[in-house]
Amino acid sequence: MNTSTASADPARTQPLLEVRELMVFFENALAINGLSLEVHPGEIIGVIGSNSAGKTTLMNALSGLIIDMRIKEKRRGGERITLYGSVIFNGEEITESPPSERVKKGIVLSRERHPIFPESSVLENLRIAGYLRPRAEVKDTIAYIFELFPQLARLKTRKAGFMSGGEQQMLAIGMALVVQPKLLLLDEPLLGLSPLMQQAVMEAIVNLKQHYGITVLLSEQFARPVLPVIDRGYVVENGMLALTGTGAQLMENPEVKSAYFGI
Repeated sequence: MNTSTASADPARTQPLLEVRELMVFFENALAINGLSLEVHPGEIIGVIGSNSAGKTTLMNALSGLIIDMRIKEKRRGGERITLYGSVIFNGEEITESPPSERVKKGIVLSRERHPIFPESSVLENLRIAGYLRPRAEVKDTIAYIFELFPQLARLKTRKAGFMSGGEQQMLAIGMALVVQPKLLLLDEPLLGLSPLMQQAVMEAIVNLKQHYGITVLLSEQFARPVLPVIDRGYVVENGMLALTGTGAQLMENPEVKSAYFGI
């Protein structure tokens, strides 16, 4: 893994990712409505929203899964999926690029309930995820993942299907890291986890930024553990941008407190 640290100063760096006026329709239903955001190198960015706010649709659009979904729906005569706007990565338009091309460019998604191989061990899952990369490189990255998640190191010979939800979530993030992303997309990484596991995952995300310079964009409905960690956040409601600010600013915003903290 790249062990250089990255400083995130949006005023001095060009965006790694730009989303411009993104709109996503499922038939006539509008899932994302004119959403724009930026992610700069080395940042941790949060997209906060309740269920059905459009967070997963946004992640699917950024990772390219929405392109695959559109193709499959068209083949079977199903739901029509339409995209407008632009997704730009490293200065290159990728709005219509398939997931495989985005992975090659360095965009990797770890989804909510990300598929793992339950009959395979933790170590085997990580090796499977890195099958396209040189063996020595995969070995080094796995060593880094075990440093990042000591729980996985202790369970490396255990079948993934016998692990807890939190341990499986750590494994899913580890599998994404084996691909060595420039931009790691995390779709609801805290869903279903205990507060202790949520804290462990968020600490690992901070470690990714501070020690390895990996840029992270995560979507979450659990704002309380996320806001102290992120550099900037976007609050999304009904597919639209409702609020934006630094993590500290959103923590003190009365609307955020009311909607997500129950205060």
